[in-house]
Amino acid sequence: MKKFLSTIFILIMFTGIQSIADDAADAKAFFNKYVNAANTYSTTIPDFYSPNAKIIRQVVKPDGSLVNVNTDTATYMKQLKLGQATAKIRKYKNTYRNITVTKVSNGYKVSSERQPTGETYWLKTYQIVQKQPDGSWKVIEELMQTKEQIFLRYAK
Repeated sequence: MKKFLSTIFILIMFTGIQSIADDAADAKAFFNKYVNAANTYSTTIPDFYSPNAKIIRQVVKPDGSLVNVNTDTATYMKQLKLGQATAKIRKYKNTYRNITVTKVSNGYKVSSERQPTGETYWLKTYQIVQKQPDGSWKVIEELMQTKEQIFLRYAK
């Protein structure tokens, strides 16, 4: 009986670990789909975000100091729509490296470094993605560093 209970316990633990591993892989696959959509200027980008996602642009000032600029999802989507046309003309894309996925209390944190087209530097970024009741994934929080100083006008 003791051996039977031990076996059941191990199976339950393995199933739980496997489920976490599967969700982490799904979170990374979701991120990769997001990157592809962003780099192809897809109109589906808003579908990747929760309507009440926390959006943070972390401006890297010339002196190296950082300023967080928070915005709501609706404002971010308006800015994104305006910027997409120019990005497409310029063939602007982001390359990502050092992608890691970590389980956090409210989902999975996908962290990476991002390099904008034509630049030699890398910027920090993360998204916290969460599996929805319908099985889809949504960005509920995002931080992207930028050297674009124009965002500072939105800092509070």
